Amino acid sequence: MKIAITGTGSYIPAVSIPNTNFAEHEFLNADGSPFKHSNGLIIEKFEAITGISKRRYAEKHLKTSDIAFLAAEKAIHDANLDKEELDHIIVAHNFGDVTSEQYQSDTLPSLASRVKHLLRIQNPTCVAYDLIFGCPGWIQGMIQASAFIKSGIAKKCLVIGAETLSRVIDPHDRDSMIYSDGAGATILEATNEGGCILAQKAATYARDEAFFLFFGKSYARTTDQETRYIKMYGRKIYEFAVTHVPQAMKAALDDSGVGIQAVKKIFIHQANEKMDAAILQRFYGLYDCSPPSGVMPMNIYELGNSSVATIPTLFDMVRKGKLENQSVTKGDVVIFASVGAGMNINAIVYQV
Repeated sequence: MKIAITGTGSYIPAVSIPNTNFAEHEFLNADGSPFKHSNGLIIEKFEAITGISKRRYAEKHLKTSDIAFLAAEKAIHDANLDKEELDHIIVAHNFGDVTSEQYQSDTLPSLASRVKHLLRIQNPTCVAYDLIFGCPGWIQGMIQASAFIKSGIAKKCLVIGAETLSRVIDPHDRDSMIYSDGAGATILEATNEGGCILAQKAATYARDEAFFLFFGKSYARTTDQETRYIKMYGRKIYEFAVTHVPQAMKAALDDSGVGIQAVKKIFIHQANEKMDAAILQRFYGLYDCSPPSGVMPMNIYELGNSSVATIPTLFDMVRKGKLENQSVTKGDVVIFASVGAGMNINAIVYQV
């Protein structure tokens, strides 16, 4: 029995926010003091490091569960699947449903239950639940779904990564320019034909690293200090990621029995162009070779960092020929890898 991706779908919000939109923001240091540099220079350095020139924000009337549903519909259609046959719906996210008018998170009922409701699935044995695992949540959902299928508990699973980070950012924090919104969905099922998950690895580092990403106060002391926003220690995350993600990728690839030269594409969480490039270089360095040209597709330039949605949306775009000069074909070996809050890392080796 093989465990294969039989359908993918994504929802890319229509609202595109260029870097110039941040030109009039009042960016502050963590202690509330102003930056010495102009916004123009801050934005220029930001784009040089992250690669982000634009990002997408969800339309005001849509919540995370709504865009998760829209991506799920496309994946179900792509798989030519009867939605009533789904055994599990797993929705990876971090902040629940947050409206555009307020910062309060809503996770009652779960987003997965909301997606099942929106899909109008009647089957009560289709189990729906949420997964909180930081940015690696979609990969972790795939790992869980594959375990359910392998054990015989399930045959067909819907795994979604969705987030609206634009609703939880501090406008006075320059890191707010990184974040975006989006949703990606995947159908994973048992099949005798098609692709196959070959190996996977996951780990949580929480002794000293748990709070590298956290909820914190606005840097502006004049705002409501009871409201919390997504915050991060960027340098610590960078050092953690470039150290541990390549090791997880290597462990998964070694377990798969596939050689490094057979890897056609590597889909890394779209967090930061410089960081992803360093991860790629270190991964190939573990095999004493250099990465081939075009092996790492990226869409961060125009879509930003949508957390759990980055990899499934990127894979959907490449799989359907929507990213220039990038494609996957039957039999290709690809790697999915991510890092995020927790601190969590994971990787999957998959044969298309």
